[in-house]
Amino acid sequence: MTAHRVVLRPLRPEDAATFVAYRNDPEVARFQAWTLPYLQRHAESLIDAMRERTPGQPGWTQLALVDANTGELLGDFAVNGASPGEGAQAEVGFTLARHAQGRGLASEGLALLLAQLFGPHALHRVYAHIDPRNAPAAALLTRAGFRHEGTARESYWHRGEWTDDARYGLLAREWHTRHLEKA
Repeated sequence: MTAHRVVLRPLRPEDAATFVAYRNDPEVARFQAWTLPYLQRHAESLIDAMRERTPGQPGWTQLALVDANTGELLGDFAVNGASPGEGAQAEVGFTLARHAQGRGLASEGLALLLAQLFGPHALHRVYAHIDPRNAPAAALLTRAGFRHEGTARESYWHRGEWTDDARYGLLAREWHTRHLEKA
C-alpha cells in the first residue's frame, strides 16, 4: 500500500532496532499499552508473528509505516478483527516515531489503511480507542472522518493509574461519502 510519501508494508527483521527505539521513547510510549522497557526480543517475536499476517485476517496485524523514498521506518499501524462478512469491524491503532510526528505522515498512512479496510476488505465499521489526553491522536482520527462516540471515565488501568478511554468510529458509508465529495 503506497501513498505519496509513505508505504504500509509488513514489518521486517531489519525494522527491529528502530521499532524498539521509538517504542521506548517516553513521549511516544506515553499513551500506548505495551510494557516498558520494550525489548529487542519483543520486537523480534512480534515481527516473526506478523510475517504471514494481513489486515484481512482476524486478530491483530501490525504494519510498518515507512518513508516511500528512503524506506526508513517511521512508525506502525495495527488492525484487529478485520474479517469480512456480517458485522465486519476492525479496531485500528497507530504509533509514530517522534521525528515523524506533525508532518501529516500518519494521515497518509491511515488513509491507505482505511482504503484497504473499506475497499477490498469491505468492512462495515472501523474504530479506535485512545487516551483523550492524546490530542494529536484525536486530531488524526477526526481529520480522517472518525467521530468521537464517547469516553468511558477511568475505565482503563494504564501504567499505575486509572485513565479515560475515548472511542472513535467511522462507518464505511461515511468514508465512501467523504471520498466521493473529495473527487
